[in-house]
Amino acid sequence: MADEPNRAAFVELQSRMIETTGKIKQLQTQMRSKESEKKRAYLTLEELSQLPDDTNTYKAIGKVFILEPRSLMVNEQEKKLNDSETAISSMQTSKEYLEKQLGEVENNIRELLQQDPGLARQILSMTVQ
Repeated sequence: MADEPNRAAFVELQSRMIETTGKIKQLQTQMRSKESEKKRAYLTLEELSQLPDDTNTYKAIGKVFILEPRSLMVNEQEKKLNDSETAISSMQTSKEYLEKQLGEVENNIRELLQQDPGLARQILSMTVQ
C-alpha cells in the first residue's frame, strides 16, 4: 500500500492541477471574447474612417439608436480597441504564469509517482476498473 502522506500529497497535487487547468480554460474563453471585441472595434473604426467628418452616425443602445458625432464614435471605438489590447496582454501574462504552474504541478506528480511505485500501481488499478 502507498504511504498515507504520499497519497495525501498526490490528492493535493491533483486538485491543484484540476484547478489550474480550469483557470487556464476560463482565461482562454475571456481572451477569445476580448479578441472578438477588439476585432469589432477595429472593423467599426475602418468603416468610420471612410466617412466624412460631418456625417451623422448612430450608436445602438439596446433597441434605441442615438445620434452621435463621428468623432465621438471614433474615440469610443479607439478606446475599446486599446482596452481590449491591454486586457488581452494582461490575460496572456496570466495564462503563461498558470501554464508554468501547471508544468510544475505535473513535474511534482511525476516525481511523486517515481518515488512511490506502490502509489502509481494503486492509481493505475483505480483507473483501469
